[in-house]
Amino acid sequence: MTICTRRLLYLLIFGAFSWWSCSAQNNTNDTSQHVIKDHKQGIVSKLKENSHLSVSKQADLYRKLKEAYPDAYNFENEDELTMYGYGMLWENKPSDALTIFQLIAEQFPESSNAYDSLGEAYYVLGKKEKALKHYQKSLAMNPDNYNAEDYIDLIKHPNKKSKSAKERFTEVYPAQAYRDDLDDLANKLIKTHPGIFKFTSEAAFRQIVEKNKRLIDEETTYAIFRWYCSEIIAAVNCSHTGMGGFHPENEILPNSLRFPLQTMWIEGHLYVVDPLSNKSTIAKKDEILSINGIPTNLLIDDIYKHVQSQGLIESTKRLLYNKWSTTLIPYALGLPDSYVIDIRGKDEAILLKETSLHNDPIEKNTITNCSQDLCLEFLPTNDALLTIKSFVYYRWNNYDEFTTYMDDTFMKLEKKKTKNLIIDLRGNGGGSPEASIYLLRYLVSKPFVYFPEVETIRGGGLQEPISNGFRGQTYFLIDGWGKSTTGHFMAMVKEKEIGTIIGEELGSNQFCTAGQTIFKLKNTRLQFHSANNENRVNVSSLKDERGILPDHHIQQNIHEYL
Repeated sequence: MTICTRRLLYLLIFGAFSWWSCSAQNNTNDTSQHVIKDHKQGIVSKLKENSHLSVSKQADLYRKLKEAYPDAYNFENEDELTMYGYGMLWENKPSDALTIFQLIAEQFPESSNAYDSLGEAYYVLGKKEKALKHYQKSLAMNPDNYNAEDYIDLIKHPNKKSKSAKERFTEVYPAQAYRDDLDDLANKLIKTHPGIFKFTSEAAFRQIVEKNKRLIDEETTYAIFRWYCSEIIAAVNCSHTGMGGFHPENEILPNSLRFPLQTMWIEGHLYVVDPLSNKSTIAKKDEILSINGIPTNLLIDDIYKHVQSQGLIESTKRLLYNKWSTTLIPYALGLPDSYVIDIRGKDEAILLKETSLHNDPIEKNTITNCSQDLCLEFLPTNDALLTIKSFVYYRWNNYDEFTTYMDDTFMKLEKKKTKNLIIDLRGNGGGSPEASIYLLRYLVSKPFVYFPEVETIRGGGLQEPISNGFRGQTYFLIDGWGKSTTGHFMAMVKEKEIGTIIGEELGSNQFCTAGQTIFKLKNTRLQFHSANNENRVNVSSLKDERGILPDHHIQQNIHEYL
């Protein structure tokens, strides 16, 4: 699986639909010049226009266009062409994907990723020797390509068994190997992340690294080591940098060590939302005051140090805790054998029973009217509710689906003379800037600049309102899950006062770290990803460390949740 595959695989598995949402931009706020320039058309868009041709003829078209019109199309975007190939691979067309990957290797001969992609195509086609050859070439060009290294090992040793989750949990490495990997983790983040010290100082970051190195001893397990790494990564304060949520921690955690209550941190209180196997002594809505003698507010503070978010946004941390509560509490308490809790209103502490009924991750869906990513509903008052669960609509794949849906939506709004439009963005993890721009063009009355760098192809230059745009009152529903492009979109809404914002602090804003470089640590092979570029939309009044703030703050209380 190539770096590009893993990027989107992480999107699908971990729900962070934003790592491909922000192309590299100039991070300047200088918007004094907005000269409209002719932008190069994406070459993938041109190929898709000729999808009636065979893929080999599309590759020939690419070569002919590059020779005849080198300045008319963007021939430099390897990533977009790569994703075009992967779209074919995911549609079970490996031979077509191979043709595109061969074109990429031809056009970008210095790209390690191009040969990694070729390796995957040959592997899927069952041509293991050719796959091995290309993976070896990719690894020689990029010694940090551990994906190629893993596949080389897989091809050479096809009967080799991977370690089980239980084995990984209890696995112990030499203490120095752990410490070396922590240094490696820190150094890779410093080298790769463009805003590594934007929200923290280098001294504070190094202090966290050294603190966790001191915690390591000869009995430290791989599970605990992951917990140490999570604090270092969370200190970067970047929602685009992490270790895959807490899926790996949850997967390897034995039920015997799991916290045996489902809980939620709401308005500064820790409530039981499901007593699991402890129904004889614990009830829903019971408030936990302490766990194993640790006051819950202090426990949550410690957990938050290990939970990634953008800047200093706590709404995301709270939602992630609520999602992984039975997993996070054990790691924060050092994986105890038992749990004793104090409940408000009860005189004696309660020893909890072990449970195997955990439900992590809890996916609390507050959007009940929409089963798709895009939904339009007309309310009895003739007001309209437009739900947008994702902006993952890219020109190399499904951008036309988004534009067609929006064109149809706003035509219906105009026909029905809708006066009030509610746009529900709760849970929207981001996606394509083009999709965000297209929706904004229906909501504004004046031209606007999305990215201040006018040279950029994806969203540069002056954006014109669409003629039949909505001119009624608009309301936006947001929450702490809103990431990346959703932050860009809502930053434009906030600064340009496009409508009324309702909900809780958004999980992102006008500033976006994005892209993705995937690493594995040398000794433990722990995998993590780091943002590798940053950009911002054309706003100046908002703070980078805070998410977009609502005009009316509303958060579920425990009664509403249950």
